[in-house]
Amino acid sequence: MDYSAANTQLWNAIIQFGYIAAVLLIAIFLRQVIKPIRKTMLPVAVLGGFILLIAKEIGIVDLDENLLSALTYHGIALGFIAMSLRNPVHREAGDESKVGFRSGAVIVSTYMIQGVTGLIITIGLALTVMPDMLRAAGLLLPMGFGQGPGQANNIGASYQSLGFKGGHSFGLAIAAAGYIVACIVGVIILNILRKRGDKVVSEERGHVFLRDDHLDDGEGGGDVSESIDKLSVQLAMIVIVYVVTYAVTAGLTGGIAKISEGLAGTVNTLLWGFNFIIGSALAILLRVVLEKLRKKGTISRRYQDNYLLNRLSGAFFDIMIVAGIGCIDIEDIRGLVLPFVLLVIAGTIVTWFHLRWVCKAVYGDYYYQGLISMYGMLTGTISSGVLLLREIDSQLETPAANNLVVGSSFGILLGAPVLILVGLAAKGPAMCFVTLGLAAVYLVILDVIIFKVGRNAKTKKI
Repeated sequence: MDYSAANTQLWNAIIQFGYIAAVLLIAIFLRQVIKPIRKTMLPVAVLGGFILLIAKEIGIVDLDENLLSALTYHGIALGFIAMSLRNPVHREAGDESKVGFRSGAVIVSTYMIQGVTGLIITIGLALTVMPDMLRAAGLLLPMGFGQGPGQANNIGASYQSLGFKGGHSFGLAIAAAGYIVACIVGVIILNILRKRGDKVVSEERGHVFLRDDHLDDGEGGGDVSESIDKLSVQLAMIVIVYVVTYAVTAGLTGGIAKISEGLAGTVNTLLWGFNFIIGSALAILLRVVLEKLRKKGTISRRYQDNYLLNRLSGAFFDIMIVAGIGCIDIEDIRGLVLPFVLLVIAGTIVTWFHLRWVCKAVYGDYYYQGLISMYGMLTGTISSGVLLLREIDSQLETPAANNLVVGSSFGILLGAPVLILVGLAAKGPAMCFVTLGLAAVYLVILDVIIFKVGRNAKTKKI
């Protein structure tokens, strides 16, 4: 075998990962030494992604966009599997399952308001100044803002295969804009709170590296002591679950194709696009089985380590973010500037006002923390939500950070209808109106659930 540079297949992946590693380190350095960048609170991975995109556009690096797209696709599934494998930590205060369910309803209802807004915009453009506009493209707003670059990548590529020119890059561009919105609008809100005198903003800010306590509380840490590194065990479980996810998804799509080719044309693409849902479910199943075996004495050790699983999920998401932004093709979205600008502006506004309304019913005495963290997550990802939260809850003493994670788990279940809506809208112009109606109905149902399940004390306006 040729191990030299002539063997591009051997070295290509290493070189591409080298680019990702380099821009991450550069982004860390810039955030540390340049105060204006640090004040924007732009996540390191997002800053690194933009550095990689700029380097590609000016010809400094030659990116393998197929590999970057694959990293974006696999990163979201691997990250969610790592999160789902974690042992739940039991908390004494409050009814976590109830608040988690309501947080899930908040998350998915925000997807719906974003989807309804996006469809109104793209349908309106298709009926007026942009007759070639794919009407279903409005659903890329909740995919990009609400779910991040992973799903924006998947659904954008799916819509591109249906004739939406530039759909892949358009979805990723919306996701990238969402991160900027999370940070810029989030910082503006925090500064408003500070100027008004609200004592909710922490003075401890600007740190890239924050202390992480690796404590084994009997629930969160693994206790593997065999002659194998704990990290290797976590990686092995994640990869095994993902391989099983592949097998299950392949089995489902193959079975559907045998039953109905027409149904397969709609459902199969969505199943592969949302494979992280299947992966998360299988990870939870493995976690439950391992815990039952441990309690029965069949196995004597707890193999999951929450600390390492948190680190791995964070690493997968960081790689996904950098790769997703890096593989945006600017040329593809030059003709989509109008819908892009309208979707981003409208998404920024409706997300804020909807969350300001529903969070009052859920988070009570930590309303500000719940609102800011949810806004950061539902325009960016969990990482940007936590980043903003640390500005007003530096030690994460309120349940707001935990609600992001637990709520996301319930959000997977409550968000299942999104699968149907994304596929239905792509069926044609008439189906877009049907999808718009169904999304509006589901939005009302979720908001009723949020207010019906119980309402906390009123909080002051922001």
